[in-house]
Amino acid sequence: MNATLQSLIRAVEEADSSTLLLEAVQNLAAVRLEGSVPTLIAALGYNNPGAAVAAVDGLIQIGEPAVPALLDQLDGHNYSARAWAIRALAGIGDPRGLVTLLGAATADFALSVRRAAARGLGTMKWHWFPDEFLEIAQEEALEALLFVAQQDEEWIVRYSAVVGLHCLATAISADYADWRSQIMAQFEQMANSDDSWAVRGRVWMAQQQLAATTAVPVSQSVEEQPSPLSAMDWHLIMEKLYDRRVQERLVFPEGDPRRYRELAVAIAQNPQNS
Repeated sequence: MNATLQSLIRAVEEADSSTLLLEAVQNLAAVRLEGSVPTLIAALGYNNPGAAVAAVDGLIQIGEPAVPALLDQLDGHNYSARAWAIRALAGIGDPRGLVTLLGAATADFALSVRRAAARGLGTMKWHWFPDEFLEIAQEEALEALLFVAQQDEEWIVRYSAVVGLHCLATAISADYADWRSQIMAQFEQMANSDDSWAVRGRVWMAQQQLAATTAVPVSQSVEEQPSPLSAMDWHLIMEKLYDRRVQERLVFPEGDPRRYRELAVAIAQNPQNS
C-alpha cells in the first residue's frame, strides 16, 4: 500500500466530525484504488449519508474488484450499510450481483434501493454473460422490471423501471423479439395511464429511441471488454439464479408477480444462501 493511500485511509479513520469524514471519504474515493475498498465499504455503515454517497460513487468507479467485498456486506445486520452496498452493486453492473438486484428491485422496502436496483437490472454488463447463460438472466430481469413497472406505488421507482426496460430492450438479441414486444406493450400502457407525467415523459423518450433502432444479432454488436469472471464465478451465479427460479415456481404459478415478493422475503431471512 503506497503512502498516499495510507494517508487517505488514516484521514477517514481519524475524522472527528461529519464534515471532515465527508471530505476524507470523497478524497479517498477520488483515487479509485482497489486498496481503498475496505475503508469505503466501512463508510457505508457510518451515520453519514453524504459520506455513504461518496463511498458508493468510489466503489462504482473501482468496479469489479469491489464486488466480492460488497457481496460480503450483504450478510451483515446493518440494513443501512446493506442498502448502500446494493446501490453500489447496481451501479457496477457485475453479474455476481444479479440475484441480489432482482430481489431488491421487487421487494425492498426502501424506495431508494428499489430505484437503484431497477436501473441496475437494465444496465447489467450483459456482454459479460456467456451465450448459454444470457437467456435465463435476461428473462429474469425482464420479468422483474415488468413487475416493478406495473406494481410499484412510487413514481420514481417506476421511472427507474422504465430506464431499466429501455436499456434491456437495447441489449436483447433480435432472436428474442417477443421480449422487446412485451417491453413496448408495457410502455404503451404506461404512456396512456401512468399517474406520473415524469414517468410518461420517460416512456415517450424510450418509445421514440427504440422506434428509431432495431435489435441486432449479438454477433453484430459492438465488441466490449471481455468478462473477467472465472468459471467458478459463473457456476455460482447460475446456481443462485436457478435456485431462485425453483423457489418462484414453488410459491406461485408462472406469471404471478407476487412470487417476487415472497422470494425476496425468504432471501432476506436467509442471507447466507443468497
